[in-house]
Amino acid sequence: MAYINESLSTGEEISSLFSQHWIVRIPMVLWLLLSPFFGLTLPLAIYEYLRLRYTELGLTNKRVICKTGIISRQSEEMKLTSIETVEIDQGVIGRILGYGNIHVSGRGISDVVLRSVKDPMAVKRAIESISNPAS
Repeated sequence: MAYINESLSTGEEISSLFSQHWIVRIPMVLWLLLSPFFGLTLPLAIYEYLRLRYTELGLTNKRVICKTGIISRQSEEMKLTSIETVEIDQGVIGRILGYGNIHVSGRGISDVVLRSVKDPMAVKRAIESISNPAS
């Protein structure tokens, strides 16, 4: 979690690091299995591996962070004081296998979406407990 560690401000500490569910690796495995038959699929498998490897999801005592990107970097961050709602988007397969998306909405126009996280209910509880310590 290099980006999250590097971006910590004074007095900021990492509360939780979240991981994506194993199901996000299925496309990479499929590309690898197809690579002996189709030459283009090996670079796709490598890209998928790197995309997953360089995704960081975390929670500090000041903000929620979602960072993606292999060479370039895209980060979505929201201060805990700006959070209004934390919602879980979880389909039937997600309920069975234990993964889902977390939508963190706040004041303003942007939301932070943590995609395909493992145990979304625990992630939701972690965000809500640190953003509303009195509750």
